Amino acid sequence: RGTQVQIPMEDESPSERDSVKVLEGTLLSALKMLDVGKWPIFSLCSQEELKLIRRACVFGSAGNEVLYATENDEVFVLGMNCSGCLGTGDMQSTIEPKRLDSLCGKKIACLSYGSGPHVVLATEEGEVYTWGHNAYSQLGNGTTNHGFVPCQVSTNLVNKKVTEVACGSHHSMVLTSDGEVYTWGYNNSGQVGSGSTANQPIPRRVTSCLQYKIVVNIACGQMCSMAVVENGEVYVWGYNGNGQLGLGSSGNQPTPCRIAALQGIRVQQVACGYAHTLAVTDEGQIYAWGANSYGQLGTGNKSNQSYPTTVTVDKDRVIEIAACHSAHTSAAKTQSGQVYMWGQCRGQSVILPHLTHFACTDDVFACFATPAVMWRLLSVEPDDHLTVAQSLKKEFDNPDTADLKFLVDGKYIHVHKVLLKIRCEHFRSILNNDDEVIEMSEFSYPVYRAFLEYLYTDSIRLPPEDAIGLLDLATVYRENRLKKLCQQTIKQGICEENAIALLSAAVKYEAQDLEEFCFRFCINHLTVVTQTQGFAEMDHDLLKNFISKASRVGAFRN
Repeated sequence: RGTQVQIPMEDESPSERDSVKVLEGTLLSALKMLDVGKWPIFSLCSQEELKLIRRACVFGSAGNEVLYATENDEVFVLGMNCSGCLGTGDMQSTIEPKRLDSLCGKKIACLSYGSGPHVVLATEEGEVYTWGHNAYSQLGNGTTNHGFVPCQVSTNLVNKKVTEVACGSHHSMVLTSDGEVYTWGYNNSGQVGSGSTANQPIPRRVTSCLQYKIVVNIACGQMCSMAVVENGEVYVWGYNGNGQLGLGSSGNQPTPCRIAALQGIRVQQVACGYAHTLAVTDEGQIYAWGANSYGQLGTGNKSNQSYPTTVTVDKDRVIEIAACHSAHTSAAKTQSGQVYMWGQCRGQSVILPHLTHFACTDDVFACFATPAVMWRLLSVEPDDHLTVAQSLKKEFDNPDTADLKFLVDGKYIHVHKVLLKIRCEHFRSILNNDDEVIEMSEFSYPVYRAFLEYLYTDSIRLPPEDAIGLLDLATVYRENRLKKLCQQTIKQGICEENAIALLSAAVKYEAQDLEEFCFRFCINHLTVVTQTQGFAEMDHDLLKNFISKASRVGAFRN
């Protein structure tokens, strides 16, 4: 993606130039379509069909089924159709794409599947549809009859908007926009979390110690379930024979139980393999636990772990982890865009994270997982059509179309008055129609440029040290969303050397969430942080508060 293909030609004729352009276009198109092309089943689709795909999920016991949505929100299926899992109304396999009329126009948000397979899908509206294998009531419709067409699941989910779905081997779980979790299906090991081992025929809210918690992420192993709550705690239930619940034992758990070993660690995402679990924290650290016979924990050996164990991926911060309940493969993507894989990789046992040449974790599963199935619904970027947002991004600092210049540190930044007024209250109140050049001395060039670019792109690209200056600007201009983005950037860039400087900035700009994060980082890395230049030059009042707060949380106990 983003690769430039250039073919030098000397003294070409116009017709030769045209043919070169066609060839370049074909090559670029092929490069962009690699996302889908790495999955063997898509070789059944024509190039024209592949170009239209925007969302896709390859699933099934051998990666022989696929559902995909096109740019027009039409939904098609293809493949073996085991247990009626294609939703076409029968159990006939199909080598040509068939359209699922009942889902066309629905805008698919997320999708998961079981081993039967059964399929659970949520739309952007938050509706849930299920179909396929149903011997254990995993479709949530109160029966054990296989479902040959997609049917909406509404029992106990009326007026609920589902934002995330997850399937185990034969059970299903959904997360709602208000942080509630509902489960149904196979429950031989307590994976439904109801307190019994009776199968659950319809959606039931998981309560127990999750009753008053807001859940933000869910995942399922073959026969276990996980939920991450708002404050970063992880709750687990179900089968635990390989230690995949991380509780230090191997006994099954019929109701949610907090992983006590992760006390004080804020988990952002969990991912479950067949019988192992991965978690990534807000500091970009990976923990793994459970089965390890293929090295899927990435610990350098093949011993199972019943407690969370840290996994080292070079020294880079991890921003995404990937695993799938049908495979023993693990993958991770770092902040710098590098993708690692470990565990069962095409029959080999890779016991430590291995750096790949892939650009996304999805490609690990396409090329190395057994079976080659997707760990999530894959989004494919469109080829050439620019959305409104993409068009605006291109116009930032474009002198050809701009009608206003900011002069900062002797450099010009070209912008458009109308966009600034639409996007920012501050500019609505100060900009006049006859303004052509505005000099800015309050903020540095990198900071002010990043702010103006944010108004065009909704994102920021800055090192954490400059993000402090942008946090100052966001506070002055009362740009709360920008303030949050700055805090995120600073969190991602924190290290022992700059931790005190970032903590000072968080206190100065009253960024409480960031202050708490920096404080916890300093406590977790106390020995190194206290030997840095930043600590030696720390403001007296801040130092007093820091020592007082650190002693309250027991940092100085032996």
